[in-house]
Amino acid sequence: MSAEISNLYRSLTVVADGMEVTHPELVRRRADRLARIRVAGTAVAVAVLLGGVAVGGRLAFSADGSAPLPPPADTPGPPPTSSTPGPSPSVSPTLSTSQSPTPANSTSGGRPPASATGAAAPRPPTSIPDRAFFRLAAANERGLESWAKSAMLPALCGASYPSDSAVVQRRGRFLAYKKPEQPAESVPDGSYRHTITIYRAGRADDALRELRQAVRDCPTQKLSDDTRTWRQRLLTSGEYGDESVLFEMRSPYPDGMGEPGADEVRLVRAVRIGDVVTVLWEQGWESTTAERAQVDADSRRAVAAIENWLD
Repeated sequence: MSAEISNLYRSLTVVADGMEVTHPELVRRRADRLARIRVAGTAVAVAVLLGGVAVGGRLAFSADGSAPLPPPADTPGPPPTSSTPGPSPSVSPTLSTSQSPTPANSTSGGRPPASATGAAAPRPPTSIPDRAFFRLAAANERGLESWAKSAMLPALCGASYPSDSAVVQRRGRFLAYKKPEQPAESVPDGSYRHTITIYRAGRADDALRELRQAVRDCPTQKLSDDTRTWRQRLLTSGEYGDESVLFEMRSPYPDGMGEPGADEVRLVRAVRIGDVVTVLWEQGWESTTAERAQVDADSRRAVAAIENWLD
């Protein structure tokens, strides 16, 4: 063994001899005391926990076992339940500024309320351009057309139409047509009084309802400029626009005109497209009679022209 290691051992012996070793009994008492401190600390923690649970239970349930209090206003929760009927506390929900929803019926820019699908209803137009009026098929063109302010409908036993108070604008014209097989300069085979009317939002359907009722209320009549008796009745109109009304006016031909025993027939169709109503009133030409196929074809053209305008 080297001299350096021997010196280190001697130094360690001197230090160890100078230290007093603790008695074993004292060591055990210290260990027991530490163990009791740990147990006491654990008991205190358990007591605090149980106390918190008890306080929470008292907040959730009243002393008589009634329904739990509702959750905070901005937190969804289950509905209260109770074994006995009784009033339950109500809490008025509050919303923060950042979470406030826009009211369902609010609009911007003065537009009508949005529908259930979220699409805003379009505003009714306010003026009727020339392009809203249809053109006859080339084979039916006669070249006779003029703008005119005139009655939209024939007289029906003096009927009045309250929906007229909701008219925004009305324009009308007169135009003649010929049958395709007739030469361009031939006498017209018929004519129309054609009008387009814009109503305030939601009132155009009133106009058609009032017209139906007016026809029902006037099965027969004599016109101021005619001694004959005219008969009116509603016909099945078919599908035109959003809804439509078709009726006929029928009377025997005057003596010396038309086929013996035949009737002169006028056809009138009103079609609603949104808040717009167009009317084709077939008036004939020199006692000619209306043909349903011609009126149907021109009604489709009239509807298409208005739909293109509104789009």
